[in-house]
Amino acid sequence: MDQRLYQLGLHLTPGLGGVLIRYLIAHFGDAQKVFEANFKTLIRVTGVGEALARTILQKEGLRSAESELQKLAKINAGVVFYTDVVFPQRLKSLYDAPVLLYTKGSIDFNTGRFVSLVGTRKATDYGRNITEQIVEGLLNHGVTIVSGLAYGIDISAHRASVRSRIPTIGVMATGIDVVYPDSHSKTAIEMEANGGIVTEYCMGTKPDPMRFPARNRIIAGLSDAVIVVESAKRGGGLLTAEFANNYNRDVFAVPGNLSNPYSIGPNNLISANKAQIFTGVENLLESLSWLSDKSSEKNALPEHFTLEESQIVSLLRQKGEMHIDSLSWESQVSTGKLATLLLNLELQGYVRSLPGKRYTLG
Repeated sequence: MDQRLYQLGLHLTPGLGGVLIRYLIAHFGDAQKVFEANFKTLIRVTGVGEALARTILQKEGLRSAESELQKLAKINAGVVFYTDVVFPQRLKSLYDAPVLLYTKGSIDFNTGRFVSLVGTRKATDYGRNITEQIVEGLLNHGVTIVSGLAYGIDISAHRASVRSRIPTIGVMATGIDVVYPDSHSKTAIEMEANGGIVTEYCMGTKPDPMRFPARNRIIAGLSDAVIVVESAKRGGGLLTAEFANNYNRDVFAVPGNLSNPYSIGPNNLISANKAQIFTGVENLLESLSWLSDKSSEKNALPEHFTLEESQIVSLLRQKGEMHIDSLSWESQVSTGKLATLLLNLELQGYVRSLPGKRYTLG
């Protein structure tokens, strides 16, 4: 059977979360072998008790996956698993990243730059105008716009991207077949030609307030930078900014009129040093070192690098230095193979070994 069936089967198995799925894949090597394992072997895996082992052996998740794949095929949607080459590299190193994403459209997660535009659902004319100006200003800079397909700032960002023919991705807190709000369905379809929609939730999942915070972590994790345009004192945009700060992403906030209740959030982020002040697209590009081609040349990896070598160097760029076990976990490369790759990179001068099996860039 297709490995995709088993991967989706793990995702749909009751009681299995992202951490346990990663443990199982690390232990058995792939998803199919998890379902082929016996009871005694399963309970040896960290975090898998007798009850969960029995649940896996009942293969309820596998049966659900068969039905799910049929439904996905009917709407021309698919799934990407965290071990796939096309899975977002920006998410792979995050401790709370989803192990699987449902996708619909023409999405390339790993090419170019990603900027998230977020904010209140009750956007003012000022907020909508600023959002459109930002999107238009990012044209020709290789940027994909990410947002949540909600009312207000989100939909303004997506619609401006469609008009400017800039790739845009909508991250949803519902199933891939349930666009919320329904009035944004037309825009979601238009986005598919140059971007599309993604979610971690199974088909048919309805909107639930509890799922939106989890959705916001994906918006933050997919991004190189997050811009909070407008927000009240509390709001989803501020939560996205908090996730972004935790993930070491750049956060910007658009300053606003002190009498506007939807400027309180961005103004507070700036005053608390939790966001850089956004004064224009050029300010953004300069802060991110995106104005000069020298930056992209400096960060470019040699063409002869394998995917695994590129992934190792990218992880070390993000973290500074890492233990070989952490590198193995986040890259999903076995420690034996990883040791060989690291030695090869060290001989080429790209990586330097440190005491205690730690590594950093050369």
